[in-house]
Amino acid sequence: MRDELTPFDKTTPEDLARKLSKRELPKRFYKEATYASVEGGFAIHLDGRAVKTPGRVPLVLAQESLAKALAAEWHAQVKVIDPGKMPLTRIVNSALDAVTPRFAEVADDAAKYCGTDLVCYRADTPQKLVDRQMAEWDPVVAWAEDLLGGKFTLVAGLIHREQPQDLLRAYRACLDKFTPIQLAAFHTAVTLTGSALLALAVAEGQLQPDQAWKAAHVDEDFNIELWGQDADAAELRAYKKSEFDAAILVLTA
Repeated sequence: MRDELTPFDKTTPEDLARKLSKRELPKRFYKEATYASVEGGFAIHLDGRAVKTPGRVPLVLAQESLAKALAAEWHAQVKVIDPGKMPLTRIVNSALDAVTPRFAEVADDAAKYCGTDLVCYRADTPQKLVDRQMAEWDPVVAWAEDLLGGKFTLVAGLIHREQPQDLLRAYRACLDKFTPIQLAAFHTAVTLTGSALLALAVAEGQLQPDQAWKAAHVDEDFNIELWGQDADAAELRAYKKSEFDAAILVLTA
């Protein structure tokens, strides 16, 4: 279970969902899940014993609201402990075990998405989809350009075009203000949406989380309208949405 509760690697959300659906779950071994004030913040307790990360780091959070949410996540486990239903715990474990010692590397990885951002790659047909992309994405691009002091290159189709390096450096500099826990959550939001700009817009209060999630799925929703939705795809999207919601809760706590 230790590895399953620490998902920060190159695993895609789809791969993680498959992995978590196949594991043998450990039984719940505690009666109560609570949180308590300790030096440096708030710790998660199981029957009075402090929880540690898989890397044996004390699981201590600066925000009481976040500690309360994590305790509730542990409390919500019934007969077994299901990592697939514990996205908050996995994000925090990732932050403490992986992001803290590798902050710059993780920030660099998140920033790479800005160079191939979803909202910069546009359809040229049909016009209905073109119009939807413009309506959802153009305001985000314009806001980001004002924030970062440059112009993004918009591409019709999937052929890669380089973005201005000054713009990418300005984006990367925005991530240095995050704490390791915030960066872990931010990286999760970026990978789930495929957009560094949408994630930053949420972090900066420019977009509401549901607006960003909708904007990230313009193409998918358009295809669903045309062809209907596959049941497996719908289940995966619901799983990814729960992961996204958890990431935003951590990011904005």
